[in-house]
Formats: sequence, structure tokens, C-alpha cells
Amino acid sequence: MIKTSGNRHHVVIIGAGFGGIEVANQLAGTEVDVTIIDRRNHHLFQPLLYQVAGASLSTSEIAWPIRYLFRNRPEVNTLMAEVEGVDQDAREVILNNGSRQSYDTLVLATGATHAYFGHDEWEPFAPGLKTLEDATTIRGRILAAFEEAERTSDPQQRAALQTFVIIGGGPTGVELAGTIAELARDTLARDFRSIDPSTSRVVLIEAGQRLLSVFPEDLSAYTRQALEKLGVEVVLGTPVTGCSAEGVVYGGTPLSARTIVWAAGVQASPAARWLSATSDRAGRVVVGPDLTVAGHPEIFAIGDTASCTMPDGKPVPGIAPAAKQQGKYVASLIGRRLKGKPVDGPFKYRHQGNLATIGRSLAVIDMGRVKLRGAFAWWIWKLAHIYFLIGTQNRLSVALSWVWNHSIGYRGSRIIMRASTDRDRTSASMTLGKSGHLD
Repeated sequence: MIKTSGNRHHVVIIGAGFGGIEVANQLAGTEVDVTIIDRRNHHLFQPLLYQVAGASLSTSEIAWPIRYLFRNRPEVNTLMAEVEGVDQDAREVILNNGSRQSYDTLVLATGATHAYFGHDEWEPFAPGLKTLEDATTIRGRILAAFEEAERTSDPQQRAALQTFVIIGGGPTGVELAGTIAELARDTLARDFRSIDPSTSRVVLIEAGQRLLSVFPEDLSAYTRQALEKLGVEVVLGTPVTGCSAEGVVYGGTPLSARTIVWAAGVQASPAARWLSATSDRAGRVVVGPDLTVAGHPEIFAIGDTASCTMPDGKPVPGIAPAAKQQGKYVASLIGRRLKGKPVDGPFKYRHQGNLATIGRSLAVIDMGRVKLRGAFAWWIWKLAHIYFLIGTQNRLSVALSWVWNHSIGYRGSRIIMRASTDRDRTSASMTLGKSGHLD
């Protein structure tokens, strides 16, 4: 048994994503001990992962050690560990080394991983983008494809190496398609002698009838037009039916491609299985209006772990602002309980808008009645993301990287990790870029 510092109320938070970190931050000044458990040692700013994959930013610019974030909070303990289950009767979290962590209140903020819709065998060939490991794997594959194309004399092989397929037309897919197109046409345009990177094909395949389905139709149409101006080939209304080391099959048509990225869907962590709780089709724990698990008022689920509906019946979206709002609500509820105060009503999600960047100077923003597009939206997108980064140093670093990239198209994070690319070639059957359940 892992002991806590005293006899105070003990809150255990599984997962150091946006929701989990927000709970810990909002509990500052409350008479509780906090233990954060995550299989990784860092908090990740996921909205900018695609920029690491596209060689615009380095990993250290969008991730921070959890211990560093709480270095001035002696009541916060951090455990880098993997959870295997929850003993609800004993109120203990079971860790993979056999040890147990007791709790008085448990917050499940375990995030989500990739969903391949029953085709998990595609994962080695089409990694998703949820973790730093995913981002560096994808970046390595993209850059290594150009290097291999440079040294081959086979036209068909070269064409396949210079074809990049992104599956899924949500914000992640759109952002990846745009950044890969700009990488090929701008950053790498003069770096090679035998190939012309600007002739590379970037193909974005979406099974639905439009891109960015959560955005208004006019912004979806604008996004498609903007991507096509960047040279991205947009395929709509056609699901991918095959994925292998040779490429993809969609609409009965094979397409040779050596680099494929999956951005089509997610599934929740095993949290519902740990609790034997009711879950939705994506595996998310169904929670009540106060974000607690049925029959267990001491257990909360938030963020991508939770299936929560708004008063109008619509689901709370699985985005960072929603997770942060839920984290703030849970911390406030815990504090009120400890003081013997009544719960301050059910959780209410306040939608702050949807944002997606398309390219180096283009973005779309939907804030209900206000819809923005183009360069102005891009600047707002940049400012919003810089604001939510942690620490002045990181804000300055990312801002300078963006200014440099915007001015001359240079991307400095183009180092290929040889070990990972060798592993990609020699072990195609190995599952790469696999996100764990505590992201």
C-alpha cells in the first residue's frame, strides 16, 4: 500500500491531461492530499501535437513534467505508473506492479486512444496522433519517406514514398494535411537534389460528406477550398476499406502510399471496464449530472473518459475546454462536500467555440453567431493557443517558432530518430504509436 502524507481527505486523479491537471490546480488551498497517477511523466498540450508531427515544434515546447508543474505544492504527489484496475469496495487503485493506492475520492481523467472501427490490424501502418511518441513516429516516417525517395531510382516507388494519406477529416486530419502539404512545398522545396518535394501528393480521405462536421457547412466548404489551394487532394463520402504497408484502398481504388496517418476516430480508456460501469459505444463511462459514476458518489469521470449530456440532450464534446470546465466543476464540488455545503447544481458546459487551423495563415473559428475564417481567424487561433500554454518560456518559444516559420517557412524540428525508423521498417507487424490509457 502506498501511504499518503497524513489523515486528510485523499483525492486520487488518474490521468494528467487537461481535465486531471485542472482538478489538481483548482484544489489548491483545499484541505486535501492529491495523488496524480499517469503512465507518462508529462502533461501534454495535445492541440499542438500535429505541429510536432509536422516538424514545426519540438516535443519540449508542448509538454511539461508533471512534477515540475506541482513543485510548489507539497500536498500533491505524482506517481508514474500504469493502472490495471479499481477496487471500489476497498477504495483502492490497483497499479501494474501489484501495489495499491487508496483514495477517498477518485477522479478518472484517463483520456482516449485511437479507434480503428474493428480494424486494429491497420494500426502498425496508420498510427494515430495522441501522444508525443505518436507525433515523433509520424514525423520520422514523413521525413524518412523523403530521404528514401531521394535515393531510389524506381519511379513507382518514388511516387509511393511521396504520397501521404491522412484518414479522417476532423480538425486533426485537416491540420495534419495542411502542415504536411506546406512542409513538402515550402520547407523542403530546395533541400533535395534528385526529387522535387513540391510534387508530393497529400490525400485527405473522409468517409462523411464534408470536412469538419462539427463546424457550419460554409466553414467546412471554405476549409476544403483552402486545402485544395495548398495542393491537398480531398476525398469525401468514401471510407477506407483497406490499409497496409503498400497503401490504402478506398472506394474500391488502391492508392500506393508509404506514409499513412489515422485521424478518423477515438475510443475511451478502459476506465468503464475497471468499474464495471455503464458505457456508451465509444467506451466512455456514463456519468450523472454531477459527473459521478452511478452508485459511487466518490468516483468522478471527466473529459474523454466520460459520456455526459447537456440539458438539451446533446453530448458534451471531447475537447480540451470541456475537460477543463469539468475539472474545475469537480474540484469545486469536492471542496463544497468537505465543507458540508450543498452541491452547486449540475455540471453545465459553456461552449466557447470550435477552432481549426488549415495552413500557415489560414484557420476557421465557429463561435455560434460569430464565424471567422482566413488570416484573422489564424491570428486568433495562434493567440488562443499561446495563452493556454504553460509558462512564459514556452509561450515565447512557441511564438518565436511560429514567427520564424511564418516568415521564411523554416521548420527546425526535422531530426529523424534512427532507432524508430529502423523499427518501422523491420517490424511492420508491431503496433506503433499506440496510445496508452492514461494520456
